[in-house]
Amino acid sequence: MQSDDIIWSVISKNFCSFKTTFNKTKFCRNEYNVTGVCNKVSCPLANSRYATVREEEGVCYLYMKTVERAHTPNRLWEKIKLDPNFMKAIEQIDSHLEFWPGHMGHRVKQRFIRITQYLIRMRKMRKQIKRELVPIKKKAERRDATRENKALVAAHLTTNIKKELIERLNKGIYADMHYFPEEIINSVLEKEGEADEFSEEEIDEEGEGEEEMEEEFEDDMDDIEDAGGAFEYVEGDDDEDDIDDEYENEPYQDDDDEDDDEDDDDEEEVKPQIPKKRGPTFKATKKATPKRAHMQVEIEEEIENQTN
Repeated sequence: MQSDDIIWSVISKNFCSFKTTFNKTKFCRNEYNVTGVCNKVSCPLANSRYATVREEEGVCYLYMKTVERAHTPNRLWEKIKLDPNFMKAIEQIDSHLEFWPGHMGHRVKQRFIRITQYLIRMRKMRKQIKRELVPIKKKAERRDATRENKALVAAHLTTNIKKELIERLNKGIYADMHYFPEEIINSVLEKEGEADEFSEEEIDEEGEGEEEMEEEFEDDMDDIEDAGGAFEYVEGDDDEDDIDDEYENEPYQDDDDEDDDEDDDDEEEVKPQIPKKRGPTFKATKKATPKRAHMQVEIEEEIENQTN
């Protein structure tokens, strides 16, 4: 058997997890407390017969606790949904708390009135226009403004160009052309065809010019052949030119009236002098060995010519 006096004596004088103090006044944080004040009449733990009203997602419910369900904690509270209409909800409370103490029914009605009042205020606040403080991004706004101005300028340019083209078409500047997409496309295609023809004509003219140049070159070659080979083309040898330059720098005598014996003596005198005088020159130059070989070959050719 539950004893309410023993429970209250323990809770009031000792520790209670729902009890709190503010300005020397004790309050109760239990969700089933009707008044929110910590006293024996309002305590849901120290009263085996208790009733209260709770709001869940905008709907009010009547909760009742009796002694008969004290031994079953999972079914300790009986939950009854109240009508959205205020007067009908009051009638429901009166009918269910008809045989309960008067102060209990009075406190339940007061709590129900407070809940309905704040629900009405919540509905009104939802309907009102709220002012929200939004941070202003000056840099982004400035960038957007510049982009808008550029877009407007581009739009004005396009509209002005369009008006100018329409005026020219109306004046007959473009002959039979009209401002329709198909005809514009056809005119563009015709212009492209004319450009292709013009390019083909240029290619033909270039081909004719090349043919004329080839004919002139062939005529010149025929004239040269008719002249009897008077002109001869000789390719120069860089090595031989270098050897000739070296001979110019060296002192030597070339007399055509001398005999063959004297030429042989000159050759014998020249050969031992070549390495002494040309030693440093051949070391300084990169093409020393090939030039020496060419020199001997040329001397032999001159000797053969003289003997003949």
